[in-house]
Amino acid sequence: MYLVCYDITSDRVRNKIVKTLEGYGRRVQYSVFECDLDEKRYKELYGKLLRIMQGVEAQNGNICFYYICKNCMGKKQIIGVPKKPEGWPDEEVIII
Repeated sequence: MYLVCYDITSDRVRNKIVKTLEGYGRRVQYSVFECDLDEKRYKELYGKLLRIMQGVEAQNGNICFYYICKNCMGKKQIIGVPKKPEGWPDEEVIII
């Protein structure tokens, strides 16, 4: 699992980054995505984001990748209400 965080000042660049990340993970905060990737998908995502960031001046933003092992993901704690994945119904669903 990778936690991918970005801080980009350009709306155009930020929108491209968001669209790319939406294809690889789920948004958990405004500028944070959880991406469950194997090595091949990680390299693919990294390459796409690197190409988007080429030509962007350093002071205009950055993207950070944090690897989180499965053991550590099991220790994740949330205060408040976690964000539901897109497409999930607002009401509670019970499957029997």
